[in-house]
Formats: sequence, structure tokens, C-alpha cells
Amino acid sequence: MTSNFRQDRVLGGGGFGNVYKGSITEDLRDGMQPVEVAVKVQFQAEVIFLGQLSHPNLVKLIGYCCEDEHRVLIYEYMARGSVENNLFSRVLLPLSWKIRMKIAFGAAKGLAFLHEAEKPVIYRDFKTSNILLDGEYNAKLSDFGLAKDGPMGDKTHVSTRIMGTYGYAAPEYIMTGHLTPRSDVYSFGVVLLELLTGRKSLDKSRPTREQNLADWGLPLLKEKKKLLNIVDPRLEGDYPVKAVHKAAMLAYHCLNKNPKARPLMRDIVDSLEPLQVAEVLPHEKGMVTVINVIPEGAKAKRNENAT
Repeated sequence: MTSNFRQDRVLGGGGFGNVYKGSITEDLRDGMQPVEVAVKVQFQAEVIFLGQLSHPNLVKLIGYCCEDEHRVLIYEYMARGSVENNLFSRVLLPLSWKIRMKIAFGAAKGLAFLHEAEKPVIYRDFKTSNILLDGEYNAKLSDFGLAKDGPMGDKTHVSTRIMGTYGYAAPEYIMTGHLTPRSDVYSFGVVLLELLTGRKSLDKSRPTREQNLADWGLPLLKEKKKLLNIVDPRLEGDYPVKAVHKAAMLAYHCLNKNPKARPLMRDIVDSLEPLQVAEVLPHEKGMVTVINVIPEGAKAKRNENAT
């Protein structure tokens, strides 16, 4: 299905091997049809978690293949690739504010589902390269290689070997190895800050004080006068200012050094939901007008009434 893992089929790679674009045949209503998929060298944790969990904001595990010592996973194909590639690309058009908030909302719902599962799961490696986008920019979490069963009963955390990605990992986890769902919340705050600023979580090409995005951006998030100066310039001011302030304050709370003071993922989903209904109109001299999106059916009814 991958033409013997041909190099021109490589979609991306990570710590556990390459991901390849492939094709399988499924028996659909119209007969046997080819379906595009992503094929990855198997990592056991992913089979365990994705085999038990299903949600619109988690990449769907279609199946797996075992042959001798070879183990591969077959996922649904995500046409637009990772958020990392879209957000920081110098070739693709910049993601609009509306799409950025759609991504944040979808990813938050995926994390909330994991945290609230019957057997809670801590994702542990939440970052832009692990959030994939389908053709409609719906965000889905992928790569469960580092996922961990969450604390149960009276336990407040799980102790584990420190793994993850520097720049996204929560400071208390790095210092103690104590992992909680609030560790994921911190990582979400970093990703939300990346969406706001268009900057990478860790960028050695920037001045020393600006290399770690969370350390640099955190004090600026609550200063309204300075906030708009750090918003991604590629947006060219095309965003609703109030929504930017709300998203910035949400990121600020997620990045709190005290994990107990961070919001729950369910609260984050609730905070992001109102930001999904705003649409930016053309503006002049940096002034932004915001209107509510009117569903197509409502538009038609309004036109009929006008007639």
C-alpha cells in the first residue's frame, strides 16, 4: 500500500519512525473503492489507546498489520498535514484567525475527551506537529506514543520518566516527573500562544530572551496595550480584538506556574466556543468590525422576509 515504503510517499517523521501515504481498498456502498490512508511503524501505546478510544478530534485508527517482526499502523489520511507545517510555512498562505480558533477548539475537545474518558488518559506530548488537519481544517490529535494512563481514585498524579518536547512540557513535570492532566493544559497554553503569535515554542534564531515562547510571552498576555504588538503580523490586523484578548487571557491561565490554578480542559472548551461564531469584515486603518455568522438557512429566510 506504500509501494514498499517508497521515499516519495513519506508524509513526515518523528521519534518512532516515518509516516507514509498509502492506499487501501474498502467495500463501500458503491463497491470496492480506494481510500487514502497514513501508514506508520507501530508503537504499542497507540494501538492500546486508539483501539479503545474514538472521538471526532482524534485521528481514526483504521487497522494494523503484523508480518514477522514488522508492525505498522494504518490511520485515516489527513489531507492538510500538521498544524506546525501550516502555521510556520513560508509557502502556504497564513492561517486566518477564524481557522486558528477552529484548530484550538477542536484540539481542546480532543484533550477534554481524553481527560474525561472512563479511564483518563494524559496525552503528554501535545504540540503543533501532533495536531493534524483534514481538508476542512478540523483538528485531530495524533501520535499516542507517549500517552499515559491518568491518575485513578485518590491519586493526584502519576510518576513517570520525563519524556515529551522541550518548550511544550509543563515546568513541574520537568522538575519532578509528576504527570497530571494539568500538564496537558500547560502544553495547550503553549500551542494557543503559538497560534496567537505565529512564533515557535522554541526558536534559537531569536534573541536570547525571546527563544522560549512561554517565558517571553506570558507577561505580555495580560497587558492589553502590548498584546496586539505580539499577534502574528501575517494576520495583518485581520482579527477581532476582543476575541484576541479573550484567547490571550485563556493562554495566560493555561500557562500558570501553579498547575492547580490552571483551568480544566472542559472549561477551556467552553471558553473557546464563543470565539467560533465571529467573522471578521474588511476594515480600515487597523479598525476591526465583528459580525455573527448567519447560517445559510437563516440568510435565505431573511431574504424572503425582505422580499
